[in-house]
Amino acid sequence: MSDLILFWHRRDLRIADNTGIAAALEKTRKVVGVFCLDPNILQGDDVAAVRVTYMIGCLQKLQEKYAQMGSQLLILQDHPVKAIPKLAKALNAKGVFWNWDVEPYSQQRDADAINALQEQGIEYLEKNWDQILNSPDLIRTGSDNPYTVYTPFWKNWISKPKDSPVEIVDRFEGLTAEEQQTATKAGVLELPTAKDLGFNWDGELVIEPGEEAAQERLEEFCYSAINEYQHQRNFPAIDGTSRLSAALKFGAIGIRTVWKATEDALENSRSDELATNIRTWQKEIAWREFYQHAMYHFPELASGAYRDAFKNFPWETNESYFQAWCEGKTGYPIVDAAMRQLNELGWMHNRCRMIVASFLTKDLLINPQLGEKYFMQRLIDGDLSANNGGWQWSASSGMDPKPVRIFNPASQAQKFDPEGEYIRQWVPELSSMDAEYLVTGKITPLERQAVGYPEPIVEHKQQQRVFKEMYKNQKEKVESLG
Repeated sequence: MSDLILFWHRRDLRIADNTGIAAALEKTRKVVGVFCLDPNILQGDDVAAVRVTYMIGCLQKLQEKYAQMGSQLLILQDHPVKAIPKLAKALNAKGVFWNWDVEPYSQQRDADAINALQEQGIEYLEKNWDQILNSPDLIRTGSDNPYTVYTPFWKNWISKPKDSPVEIVDRFEGLTAEEQQTATKAGVLELPTAKDLGFNWDGELVIEPGEEAAQERLEEFCYSAINEYQHQRNFPAIDGTSRLSAALKFGAIGIRTVWKATEDALENSRSDELATNIRTWQKEIAWREFYQHAMYHFPELASGAYRDAFKNFPWETNESYFQAWCEGKTGYPIVDAAMRQLNELGWMHNRCRMIVASFLTKDLLINPQLGEKYFMQRLIDGDLSANNGGWQWSASSGMDPKPVRIFNPASQAQKFDPEGEYIRQWVPELSSMDAEYLVTGKITPLERQAVGYPEPIVEHKQQQRVFKEMYKNQKEKVESLG
């Protein structure tokens, strides 16, 4: 058996600040990366072309980084439970290391991979947290249960120490020429393009792939926008957010690196106001982790509602309404602007994600799982835990102490896009309208017809009453049963 350890990359497409790679280097300098293009994921019906394009770009950058470090990143395209042990056996590897994941499919896949490796006597290190700052087993209530409400979670979570970024300074040793030939025979191939895999995305990316681009974005954000984050993060026309979500989803940047940047910014802040802005962004990082912990402890969230009143909720089925929502043709300017941004950029501002999710569920009365899936089919940062958590929050079906929350599209636009800049950018046929009409939606039928903009497909106040009645009836039904 050689000293080789294969490091299996999944949601950690970087070398810097990678806890699993650091653990492998403690055993040997002969560390070779491997990434498996998993058909169980890539052949799903919720895969976004923009997300695959970004992922492939990150893998290209990661291959370059491995080459600089004196090693290789090997690419496989097969079911990983079969392909990873096969490659490890062919190369006579000492071990296969990887970082743990919270998602149900990932946990089952990894358990199966462990069994396959054990059968061959290959060492593995899998329960190594890298994508979160605190283990889900560490952050628990006084009665030793997982948290189901964010605020007490945050108070506990922020009180716990956070690890510093992991330093990777040693150069690696890679495969010999003979071993590379063996790897090719075992299924290693050239990295395909996204188009080779059947995913066509010709638009721009909201963030360039790779760890260097992610690090640059973090530094830029911490230098400027974070200082006004609490206020500006809610205005979609302002570039006031980090846009690091895709990099965090794929691990192009380490979460410890991100957290240290916020701590450094706090230390250098010169006023309580600046500190409050930075702390607000830290709370958003904690929201991300809250949803990941929730998915880890309650995997059933991936397939349905958390609250009993919504587990068999009588959602309506109206295909024309759903298509109008998907295409940004609902007749509500702020909703349509957001959906068009999603379709064109593969990304949507977080305030707008809440607006359109509330509109789909509380105005159109459509099952949030349809919206959740559509987001996953379009988003560059599509992440099961975050996307599911956001949709359950907006639909009122998830872990939230407020049972019913309804966003009024007009009041949201008036508050967060008061001059209509965001609407004008994404609904150009309305660009000549006065802001007052844009944000209130009070555009006459003749004006709509003149520019080819549709009438509202529903009336908000009426649908609000219908939803509340549906919820009341469903809640009473659930309570009577139990």
